[in-house]
Amino acid sequence: MRRFPGFIGDEIASVLWKDDDNPDAWKDFVELAKAAGAPFLTMDEEVLGKDDLDFVIERLKEAVYSDDLDDARWLRTYIGKTGFLQLGFSHQGTLFLYEISTEWYERYQRVLDTAEAVGGLLIEDDDEDE
Repeated sequence: MRRFPGFIGDEIASVLWKDDDNPDAWKDFVELAKAAGAPFLTMDEEVLGKDDLDFVIERLKEAVYSDDLDDARWLRTYIGKTGFLQLGFSHQGTLFLYEISTEWYERYQRVLDTAEAVGGLLIEDDDEDE
């Protein structure tokens, strides 16, 4: 079986594997793909990059989000580590997906959402009303 590097987004109808907290569920997923005759699996991973985390920290420094800033700084220990993995295959017109993420990656996503929201906020100036 071959691997195709690619991400299947939310906008495409798919069936998500339910792993019931089994850390080896990905192996069952791969065996299912083989049994279904899938010629390849799609695979995508998210690795925490230093530049990505620096962006989040800089954005949070500009705002008053000390808890999120502390979380972002704590995440430095995970730079270079994989936090999210997606496997997928197609069978008879249906996409089947297996996704798993670490707790720290979910925490990163939360602080990233906050940092992106900070960049989108407009601060109204009282002088505009005059």
